Amino acid sequence: MSKEFGILPVDAAASTQANDAFYQPYIKVLYLKKGSQVTIDFSTYKLKDDALFFINMSQWYQLAIDNNKNSGALIYYNRDFYCVEIHDREVSCDGILYNNVYEIPIVYLTRKQSESVQHIIEEIVEEVKSYGDPMEEMLRVLLKQLIIKATRIWKTEHAVNSEEVQTDIEFIRQFSRLVDLHFKSIHVVAGYADMLSVSPKVLHKRLTKYGHDGPNEVIKKRIILEAKRLLAHTALNVKEIGYSLGYDDPAYFVRLFTKQTGISPLEFRKNYYEGKRTK
Repeated sequence: MSKEFGILPVDAAASTQANDAFYQPYIKVLYLKKGSQVTIDFSTYKLKDDALFFINMSQWYQLAIDNNKNSGALIYYNRDFYCVEIHDREVSCDGILYNNVYEIPIVYLTRKQSESVQHIIEEIVEEVKSYGDPMEEMLRVLLKQLIIKATRIWKTEHAVNSEEVQTDIEFIRQFSRLVDLHFKSIHVVAGYADMLSVSPKVLHKRLTKYGHDGPNEVIKKRIILEAKRLLAHTALNVKEIGYSLGYDDPAYFVRLFTKQTGISPLEFRKNYYEGKRTK
């Protein structure tokens, strides 16, 4: 696969293009100005401040066209462009901004921070316009600067200010990454505990230390999120979706989905499409 990188302005004219399915396979950094609105995996954000979103390949997003009149930018790239070159786990494609099962990574920016981000984006735009040999490496450096800056802001916002907390965040990142890789085939806590070389009891204790969900809840929520994505964005039937998520018994999958969401898979699909038609 070739290395790919691009940047798209997000404004009233380009918001429609930014929603195109073409960008789905890419890892993305979305910069939006105050007043903008975006929906990511069924959660809607109406911004009261400028912000950065870090959107992985598996996540779905939708910009609200009428609410994105202010300038912004969508940076998109594939793993070959950045991830295989960057070995610092904190700011790689497997870093906390792209692997956090507890929240969609969003970094709110102060005015000064936003100006700094805009400066990096302007440099990226200028570099893309050039065709010299150093372009690829320079773009990678600028992207890394942006991710480092956002990671520092995120850590400050979440009070990651001690070695113990940093160790816990790293543990959560590892667990998040494992769940994202294996949730279709490994549904039990013991499987992830083994991969992390801890007991299920220790895994539960470390994840719930700061009031987060336990590992079983995290695994189930990840499975249900993927089921929702498939119900909303594909034509697969419920049996096919359950099978793709590792459930050979369709009835069991339906019971799980209904217990977790309060409605059946078919009701969810119907409600989703009815909601889209009324917007």
